[in-house]
Amino acid sequence: MQAAVAANRSGAAALAQMAEEHGAGEVRHYMGLLKARAERLLWDALARLPTGRYEAEEHLDDGSPLRVTIDLSGDKAVIDFSGSASVHPGNLNATPAIVHSAVLYVLRLLVSEPLPLNEGLLRAVSLRIPTGILNPKFPDDAARCPAVVGGNTETSQRLVDTLLKALGLAACSQGTMNNVLWGAANFGYYETVCGGSGATANADGASAVHTHMTNTRITDPEIVEHRYPVRVERFGVRRGSGGAGRHRGGDGAVREFTFLADMLLSLLTQHRTEGPYGMAGGQPGQPGAQRVVRADGTILPLGSIDGCEVHPGDRLILETPGGGGYGE
Repeated sequence: MQAAVAANRSGAAALAQMAEEHGAGEVRHYMGLLKARAERLLWDALARLPTGRYEAEEHLDDGSPLRVTIDLSGDKAVIDFSGSASVHPGNLNATPAIVHSAVLYVLRLLVSEPLPLNEGLLRAVSLRIPTGILNPKFPDDAARCPAVVGGNTETSQRLVDTLLKALGLAACSQGTMNNVLWGAANFGYYETVCGGSGATANADGASAVHTHMTNTRITDPEIVEHRYPVRVERFGVRRGSGGAGRHRGGDGAVREFTFLADMLLSLLTQHRTEGPYGMAGGQPGQPGAQRVVRADGTILPLGSIDGCEVHPGDRLILETPGGGGYGE
């Protein structure tokens, strides 16, 4: 939290310095020009796409649908998420801010010129986000508010999957952050784990990387082992997990821990029931999988969103999804 506050203060200080050097009016003027340029470049990109309707549907691992319709006609572009699931009973609800971020990210992919992310890209489109998993209502009683943590990490990724599928830009990447959490009364640890990226019409997907709506790096094994009662046994590429195609999907990763004390383990993941889709005849990547191997050799399979108690000698084996392939 202190690092986040420090980053914001640093940004505020830099902005104030810029305004002092050039004048606040000048800074506002060029910020406006930057947004106008983003809007113009996106309209140019949309104009290169055939007029018509683009549709796609994806499902979370529990079957909840995410649907999008993109209507392009003349000077109008409407992105409509009608048909997506109702409010989720668990923690996979998103918010309009999350949806805007996912849309902004995908629209930026259409622009081939260097351009800082800014909301000028959203001026070119109209968004329709009906009440439900992507726009839940928040009552005054906090105890009745929907949970959204998984919407930020998982549903955001699956929204990008759905938008890319509709536009045909790329095969599906791992579509999850593979959230791993463990802890006890006096410590806690949380990490996200990389996987395969989807192939495109021009290139293979990258292996063992974070993709799309995430920007985290993993903790060095020396730090993990120094601070927590765990041992990092293995961290490597999950060879062959990317989907076949003219361009192959990137491979996922394998990460294995041995626990050295009693603690609780939780996992929040996606693409465990179905592999990330291929594009234009490419094959899907392999779905992820996770299991705990007890000290006595007993194997406990774990679902997409799952958890258990672990004890000394138990091992977690996490296999992350591979990306989809592109082309036959």
